[in-house]
Amino acid sequence: MSEQAKHDKNRVALISVMAAVILTATKLVVGLATGSLGILSEAAHSGLDLVAAVVTFFAVRISAKPADEQHTYGHGKVENLSAMFETGLLLITCIWIVYEALQRLFFKAVHVEASAWAFGIMLLSIVVDYNRSRALYRAARKYKSQALEADALHFSTDIWSSSVVILGLALVRLSDALGIPLLSQADALAALAVAGIVIYVSLQLGRRTVAGLLDEIPAGLRGEVVQALKLVPGVRQVRHVRLRWSGPEGFADVILTAEQDLPLEQAHQIANQAEQAVKQLLASVEVTVHVEPESIAPARET
Repeated sequence: MSEQAKHDKNRVALISVMAAVILTATKLVVGLATGSLGILSEAAHSGLDLVAAVVTFFAVRISAKPADEQHTYGHGKVENLSAMFETGLLLITCIWIVYEALQRLFFKAVHVEASAWAFGIMLLSIVVDYNRSRALYRAARKYKSQALEADALHFSTDIWSSSVVILGLALVRLSDALGIPLLSQADALAALAVAGIVIYVSLQLGRRTVAGLLDEIPAGLRGEVVQALKLVPGVRQVRHVRLRWSGPEGFADVILTAEQDLPLEQAHQIANQAEQAVKQLLASVEVTVHVEPESIAPARET
């Protein structure tokens, strides 16, 4: 990984941490002042986002370390572990939000003050989350970082959850104006909606993280690599293709067959062409190619 890539990833991760600190503190103060469970649930959500952002920051730094004797494929899987950690934090948040919302709906009454400060902090949250999620997504796509993508996913869904909280606060204010008690429960219902959004996002993120840890690749990708290799001049058969990713870095192991008694120089040329064929299809992939005589019985078939 280039020094510029390391710098860009570290910078966007650090900005995310700083934004999370500001939003968490502000939401907590306003939520306690107004008694809004919707805002308090957002504060808890942002608090765990802060923890996740810090974990992401360190994960990005560690994943950039080069391969060593103990980690021959590099440290990229640290990003997958970071995303898994974030998933667990989000699910813990949801348990608390759902519990408190049910308490307010059925067992206790809490007055919510839908003040201008409450609306203001949620609007500020939307603006901040929109800008940092865009920055994180750009960096995640550019450098294929699952840790940054997980952060970006969190903050993009924060926009929707903040919008739901604003709706809940608006209905609470409408309840005060029209004297309709039922509308006063809108804040707790908004908190449940926030929890639903977070649960959905967490499950999606968890599935992607597990897939990364298990070296799952996109459906059909292996077939595309095999077809690209079959077009290389001199290749008789593609016997084995194995793909995996460690963070943004990819690895491909390929076994090909060529004509019997082929000169070493020509076999080397076929291997080079096969390597280039894979790299044209997949960027940032380290390719290992082994060429066997066609007469050798294959130990593994594609």
